[in-house]
Amino acid sequence: MVEEGMTLEDPLDGIRERVAREPYSRILGIRLVDLGPGWAVTEMDCTEEMEDLLGMTHGGALFSLVDEAFGAAGNSRGSVALALNVQITFVAPPSPREILRAEAKEIKREGRISNFEIRVKGEAGRIVAMALGTAYVKGEEL
Repeated sequence: MVEEGMTLEDPLDGIRERVAREPYSRILGIRLVDLGPGWAVTEMDCTEEMEDLLGMTHGGALFSLVDEAFGAAGNSRGSVALALNVQITFVAPPSPREILRAEAKEIKREGRISNFEIRVKGEAGRIVAMALGTAYVKGEEL
């Protein structure tokens, strides 16, 4: 489905527009900062509102950052891709008020199945979380 203002020639621009309008991403302040065929980079500022009962950034917020990068990368080739599975490992807690960056990269695509590696890094480049995602490519154009 092609939305108003989006042509099949500019799927990357269409994804940028969709992410910018997405209510959930706006609530968390997730930004799509870079995008290309098979990859995407998102960022999020850790805020006090995202803290868990231990005062650390909630794992759900980290997962949301991962999921946004995964979704943008998965759909970046212009076909609708739906998440089938995401496995995440929390490696280290982010520092308070840290800016986190999720980098998603397609590592293998065969038929309708596409696999991605997503790394979340803190401001100093240290790994905060790592994830693997699998998407089903429906074959429908965005």
